Amino acid sequence: MDGSVETAEAAAAAMWQADRACQALGMELLSIGVGVSEMAMTVQESMVNGHGICHGGYIFTLADSAFAYACNSRNLVTVAAGARIDFIRPARLDERLIASASVVHQGERSGLYDVAVNDASGHCVARFRGNSVTVGGPLVEDATHA
Repeated sequence: MDGSVETAEAAAAAMWQADRACQALGMELLSIGVGVSEMAMTVQESMVNGHGICHGGYIFTLADSAFAYACNSRNLVTVAAGARIDFIRPARLDERLIASASVVHQGERSGLYDVAVNDASGHCVARFRGNSVTVGGPLVEDATHA
């Protein structure tokens, strides 16, 4: 894999086409690069829990999705091997959340990625750390010409 922005974009486009989970939750892929991604999601009424705040599972899903796009940006099928999240402050109905993922370390098969989830004003909502493992070949056969 060539490690170019064009390759990352082609891999992301291939993933997005079949990514029903992100689409159903109204997520947007804002940017993609080699080892990085940025995704956004607005907290919808169906995401609010009994305390009147965004259920942590939705925040985790946003962070995990940004992680997925970042670690697949090498155009190799890569999945989560584990992850953890720390919730810093609650997110509320109609808040736009932005998850920014970046590679900390990428080996041949395993990687480590950090994701910052912030509100639109830049206030910290959560921090996520994910471990990835590469399990397959390319997402797009000829990513440089996709």
